[in-house]
Amino acid sequence: MIPGNVDPRRPDKVQRYKAPQANGNAPVEDLTPDYMNILGMVFSMCGLMMRLKWCAWVALYCSCISFANSRISDDTKQILSSFMLSISAIVMSYLQNPQPMTPPWATAVN
Repeated sequence: MIPGNVDPRRPDKVQRYKAPQANGNAPVEDLTPDYMNILGMVFSMCGLMMRLKWCAWVALYCSCISFANSRISDDTKQILSSFMLSISAIVMSYLQNPQPMTPPWATAVN
């Protein structure tokens, strides 16, 4: 049994936390903005070419995620072009068919 006034902790065994590093001194890079940017471009092109409104909206969503997760040192031209492409996909799909969007699962055959 441990007496009441003895501290069982061992301060000489405490190690300070260090964030994991990929290779050497370089910090781990988050690739989420890059993936979302590519997905935004792909969905924008699908929305433009196939006239799918839901693809255009998903593209805008991916562009917003890419912008929110980007660093200040990232290429702003690529993020801006992704936004503009997704906005143009939305505008063009609604100019061609101004009816409200029907989700793909709601077009089932009766």
